[in-house]
Amino acid sequence: MSGYFLILIIGVLGMAVQATLKSKFKKYSRLHLQNNLSGKEIAEKMLADNNIFDVKVVSTKGMLTDHYNPQTKTVNLSEAVYNQRNASAAAVAAHECGHAVQHATAYPWLKFRSALVPTVGISSKLASFLLIAGIFTVNTFPQLLLAGIIFFAATVVFTFVTLPVEYDASHRALAWLENKNMLTPEEQGAAKDALKWAARTYVVAALSSLVTLMYYLNIYNSRN
Repeated sequence: MSGYFLILIIGVLGMAVQATLKSKFKKYSRLHLQNNLSGKEIAEKMLADNNIFDVKVVSTKGMLTDHYNPQTKTVNLSEAVYNQRNASAAAVAAHECGHAVQHATAYPWLKFRSALVPTVGISSKLASFLLIAGIFTVNTFPQLLLAGIIFFAATVVFTFVTLPVEYDASHRALAWLENKNMLTPEEQGAAKDALKWAARTYVVAALSSLVTLMYYLNIYNSRN
């Protein structure tokens, strides 16, 4: 019961952080940039300032779907970020370019996370099946649950490896925005606050995966 309760608390916390993040981005999307640059233009300038000329900035559908793809070398910005000229767009565009800079400079944590992607892709699918089946057979065949726990542990490691990658990308973004005088002090503060809350979503995800792992471990250890 305590395990369920802890997972529930983390889940509620995650929803609260997500709601706050959306609220922050909505608020700062109303703060128009004095430089009048769009997210696309900011991204292209940050890439150029870091001597990165083999990465394209493209538009992608959806909300908060922004990401950097190291395989295709593209900074994918959601339509709102790509086209709009506000503090939220500036923060997101610069953050995703932060990942491109990490890739160009062989940032160790990004290399480690990229190396884990194939393994996590397979283990996450297997873990779901094994954990469910393992719970029903824990008293007769506990090895099945143990296998699920091992596979799930790989996804937990991935969520924690993601943390330094995301925080470093935000640090690079904010440093570039400030050093290049891209934003006014008010806009810089808004960008910093928006990225702070975005980073917290990854923290909650990591904690959630860890608590879930502990929950399954508890079931396995208490089978007798």
